[in-house]
Amino acid sequence: MRLFCGLDLTAGVRHELGDLVRKLRPAARIRWSPVENLHITTKFIGEWPADRVERIQQALASLPAREPIPVRIRGLGWFPNPHNPRVFWAGIDAPPALAELARATGAALAAIGVPPETRPFSPHLTLARISAPAPLAGLRQHVAALDSTDFGAFVSESFFLYLSERSPGGSAYTKLAEFPLHKP
Repeated sequence: MRLFCGLDLTAGVRHELGDLVRKLRPAARIRWSPVENLHITTKFIGEWPADRVERIQQALASLPAREPIPVRIRGLGWFPNPHNPRVFWAGIDAPPALAELARATGAALAAIGVPPETRPFSPHLTLARISAPAPLAGLRQHVAALDSTDFGAFVSESFFLYLSERSPGGSAYTKLAEFPLHKP
């Protein structure tokens, strides 16, 4: 099973991003992410045996309670850089509590054998992937002409364990478990 942890988006933010993608899609022939797949990854787990998923769920459920995390989706950019991009993203504006959740999740999962992250935590929403050199001038012009790159805000009260299943049309994500941040 291919797994990851992340925050879900609200319907309002998803709607705003859907409008953005509909406007920008004609400007570049790149692999656009389905809007329903957008999420904020806090920990990529990768392949994990199905018979050991319960261990992951127990590790995640053991995380200490924390306050809900306010998140704003704002700004657009490119990874690894604008000159040779592989990913077109929307930015995440959140307090240090989001990075702390990612760190705590990684530590809890490392204790049961999930490899730790080697890259710094860089929260974002992957809007599109660019697998081969593509003409992006039109997309850059459309982005520069946007009235706003603020796509809304929400408060996350939980995070999820997701299953990622690859298919010919792209990946499909299924929520396997929800973990409230504030425990009763």
